[in-house]
Amino acid sequence: MQDQFLGEELSAEENNMATAQFEVVPCGLEATVSYGTGAAQGPAAIIAASHQLERLVNGQETCARGIFTHPPINCQQPIETVMSDLRQLTSAIAARGHVPVTLGGEHSLSYGAVMGVVDALNGPVGLVHIDAHADFRNAYQGHKHSHASVMHLLAGEGLPMASFGVRALAAEEEAGRRAHGVICHDGPELVRGQISAVNLPDDFPENIYVTFDLDGLDPSVLPATGTPVPGGLGFYQALDLVQSTLVGRRCVGIDVVELAPISDQPVSDFTAAMITYQLMRFCQ
Repeated sequence: MQDQFLGEELSAEENNMATAQFEVVPCGLEATVSYGTGAAQGPAAIIAASHQLERLVNGQETCARGIFTHPPINCQQPIETVMSDLRQLTSAIAARGHVPVTLGGEHSLSYGAVMGVVDALNGPVGLVHIDAHADFRNAYQGHKHSHASVMHLLAGEGLPMASFGVRALAAEEEAGRRAHGVICHDGPELVRGQISAVNLPDDFPENIYVTFDLDGLDPSVLPATGTPVPGGLGFYQALDLVQSTLVGRRCVGIDVVELAPISDQPVSDFTAAMITYQLMRFCQ
């Protein structure tokens, strides 16, 4: 069970796709990175580190609800094919009433992961976005499906968004997210104000997809990412922010992206695995 999230911690019953609440999808896409590399190894590193997690977190054994891990998406294909394959799989998972948990890989994969959930559900889906970057460029370095333009693409699909932790953005991104009406709580506001909870408007969708770019955390917490930016969120602060947005709402999908493992420095891998397991805990 080395290729399964939580590995031997899971019983056979908990590792059953038919009944598992969570279905993990490894997707080591690394096609448009523009600074540090290594995101392709992110999913395997998260899964390996998850074997060191304890079942009990904050008084809950979330894994008792079942966690099934799929084989990795083939990311040697053209990026459009990767997006299509990922979209089909997350759609099938959501149609079963389960929660897809996609492990990246670069942030561009969120387009396929999110749109699969949107395809499967009746009614709107809102995005809760943790990130150091707005990812709101029209395109970046010639790539439509870029890690720097994924939120712009999803905005074009009409998805409402709430963004937390941004502290590096271009003028075009600021204009774009204002035009789309993104709810923005940027890094300086949250960190300097020690803010750990935000109330979303009543008209924000009930169904929430959480896209968690690990560079939203401060590099002192998680250094192993291709685009580190100082002044980021703390571990508990980021989790508390996500949890606050889910009050009265339902988490229908998760992705955890942009881990670029550093050899012989497992702290980031373990932190990413813990973030993943904690986000599952928030799903009811």
